[in-house]
Amino acid sequence: MIQETAHILRNERETDLYYRLTVRAPRAAPLIEPGQFAHVRIAFLGEALLRRPFSIFQVAGETFSVLYKAVGKGTEALARMRPGDDLSVIAPLGHGFTVPQPGGETPLLVAGGYGMAALYLLAQRSPQKGVVFVGGRRGADILCEEEFRALGWDVRVTTEDGSRGERGIVTRPLIAELRREAGGRKLFACGPTPMLEAVGRIGSEFGVPAELSMDEHMCCGVGVCLTCVIPIRKGDGWEYQRSCTEGPVFDARTIAWDARG
Repeated sequence: MIQETAHILRNERETDLYYRLTVRAPRAAPLIEPGQFAHVRIAFLGEALLRRPFSIFQVAGETFSVLYKAVGKGTEALARMRPGDDLSVIAPLGHGFTVPQPGGETPLLVAGGYGMAALYLLAQRSPQKGVVFVGGRRGADILCEEEFRALGWDVRVTTEDGSRGERGIVTRPLIAELRREAGGRKLFACGPTPMLEAVGRIGSEFGVPAELSMDEHMCCGVGVCLTCVIPIRKGDGWEYQRSCTEGPVFDARTIAWDARG
């Protein structure tokens, strides 16, 4: 974990909803592993404003990128920043995905909206190519499709309104794929919590292991405030673990969904 001043190289609109931010962070970027995140603070908004967590999308040398949606005071201010501006970043944070090994299980990636960002580095570093299932409410929510195809992955798109790809929810083609062949597969997912719970239950039903990046609300990002805890099975009961430190990636079999309320 490194705290440093990152220099903005690019901050551009990707779609009508989403932006891509690229920064130079020479100390933090080389340490980043798939599924980890960065905690960002915009200096001119003052110390009182909490940092914002962002899944790390791409890494190249001393730089890394994140995708974000301008939906509040912090991210709207971030969208106004320009190349040459500086940000305070803490990165890399969290426990990420397990990178598949050569000759091991075939990875199936499942993403809801900009959950795609958290899965890109995993896809890039995986020695085995598999299938990426990505879903959104509408076509504008589908991101990075061509980036994943360029890595040699089979990308299957679903949208709830049918404006792009197959009409429906992302778990429908996933179930069809596992019915065709479940052996030797492993699931990796990032997206809304209901989708993650569904992916975890589908994995259990088909006997397929799954790693889930839990998108919990975070404040401090370093395990102190305990706002991002989730119930994890332990023995005959469960205990809270922090998404920002023990996670955000957890083995789906360990999550006590019934205890989440």
